[in-house]
Amino acid sequence: MSWSKDSGRPGHGPRGYHHGNLKEALLRAALELIAKKGPAGFTFAEAARWAGVSPAAPYRHFRDRDELLSNIALRGFQQFEIILAKAWDDGRPDPMTALDRLGKAYLAFARTEPAYYSAMFEAGIPLDTNLELREAGDRAFAVLRTAAERVAVTLPVSSRPPSLMMALHIWATAHGIASLFGRGDAGRRTLPMTPEELLEAAVLVYLRGLGLPDGPPPPKP
Repeated sequence: MSWSKDSGRPGHGPRGYHHGNLKEALLRAALELIAKKGPAGFTFAEAARWAGVSPAAPYRHFRDRDELLSNIALRGFQQFEIILAKAWDDGRPDPMTALDRLGKAYLAFARTEPAYYSAMFEAGIPLDTNLELREAGDRAFAVLRTAAERVAVTLPVSSRPPSLMMALHIWATAHGIASLFGRGDAGRRTLPMTPEELLEAAVLVYLRGLGLPDGPPPPKP
């Protein structure tokens, strides 16, 4: 989802919050501020002002700005896991085709949800003190690790890396391309190919270097 500003009544913040779910209003305000200024570019009081509430109001739901950001990152990872799992689709019709879909889904999330993506990966939230957030991130990464395990068995045993290492390599490639070229913000870089084409080529070169057989996958027994 994406958030767009709407004008409020005189005396209210940019979101014009009047009543209802204060927590949701603050989360929406913070998402808009992240999209506008980055996760480090606003204060707790500014989030309250953006939501159209008093500076004390956020403390009813959040201990501080870090907890507000943690809630946004948690929601982002929960959505991320669902999107990646749907793209992977249990490796159908074959692991390489599914891995390609998974990579495209990764880039699409970074492009369409830049505020969530920033909160998830750029806010500097300490994971050692936030078990729920760490577990949500681990579940999203587990989709990629499962994909790496399924692709790894198609590689020659002599050059097959541990699946965790392989998952980290592919994740680093996808994350780097998303951060440099695939983000839906004004700071994204341009290149003479799409981010999806770049990721597909990079992963293919990587897997070919590990001995991935050329041609279609063998039929299932």
